[in-house]
Amino acid sequence: MMNTRRRFIKQLGTGMAAAAAIPVLSPLLSCDGQRAGAQGAAGGTELFFKISLAEWSLNRAIFGGQLDHLDFPLYAKENFGIQAVEYVNQFFMDKANDRSYLSALKTRCDDNGMTSVLIMCDQEGDLGDADAANRKQAVENHYKWVEAAQFLGCHAIRVNAAGQGTAVDVARYATESLTALATFAHDYGIAVIVENHGGYSSNGKWLSQVMQAINLPDCGTLPDPGNFCIKRSEPVERTLEAYLNTECLEEYDRYQGTAELLPFAKGVSAKTYDFDANGEETSIDYRRILKLVKDAGFTGYVGIEYEGHSLSADEGITKTKAMLEQLGMALT
Repeated sequence: MMNTRRRFIKQLGTGMAAAAAIPVLSPLLSCDGQRAGAQGAAGGTELFFKISLAEWSLNRAIFGGQLDHLDFPLYAKENFGIQAVEYVNQFFMDKANDRSYLSALKTRCDDNGMTSVLIMCDQEGDLGDADAANRKQAVENHYKWVEAAQFLGCHAIRVNAAGQGTAVDVARYATESLTALATFAHDYGIAVIVENHGGYSSNGKWLSQVMQAINLPDCGTLPDPGNFCIKRSEPVERTLEAYLNTECLEEYDRYQGTAELLPFAKGVSAKTYDFDANGEETSIDYRRILKLVKDAGFTGYVGIEYEGHSLSADEGITKTKAMLEQLGMALT
């Protein structure tokens, strides 16, 4: 997939400065990750969804060595009042089978009332690869993350439906792979969820049809309203600045795509970049997005994923949380 912010940012992450922490201004979330969302300012009224923090929001600090992956859960709680976290496998790529390491992570979560929501899995092969042997290997590469997710108490792993070929061919290959992976994950009580993450997967109709073809309760989607770019221009060089200056050559309507993926959603990503004077995202209408989420009957986790560069990571996360709470309360 050409849409791969992670690939470019990962290459440049080392040496990037971590964002400075700022005071938390919004109310704390309930410790009960399964039944309760954030309380309103008056207390007693809960959001119709729950808030989690995607680890990618802090990628610059982690890649730069200012924040250790093991410290991420407590950092989320102490700095933002968020008690549910979404991991990124890139930050502990060689630890999926390390029970000592995973035990340390689980203990830190348990000791601090943290909920582990999911693991975002990348760099494990294309589930829509045209070569059958490569597809099989990609499926099996995810097995260890299913097992790690179960050990940590997550409900899902997030995967990608990437592949080369025609839309019809990649859909067929991805359906085959996702069915096999979801069947394996079922025995562990883990769902396999697909994000619209570039290429065909950022076409809401295409991905929804893949979900219909799979038709398994343990396979679903993770709609990301900020990630419906199907094709980007090539960066002139392998630098973060060059990547940020690429343009989207083909984009799917974010609101239509979100609506198409919500019937299969087992999580929602709240991608943000910048905010106006009223504290609302400048490129995505989150009033409209959250209305779609509510109308779909979704009550699970909405994961904050700040990707902007005009604010520090901490400030961007805090503003995203405040926006979700404000807009969510208006709809609750």
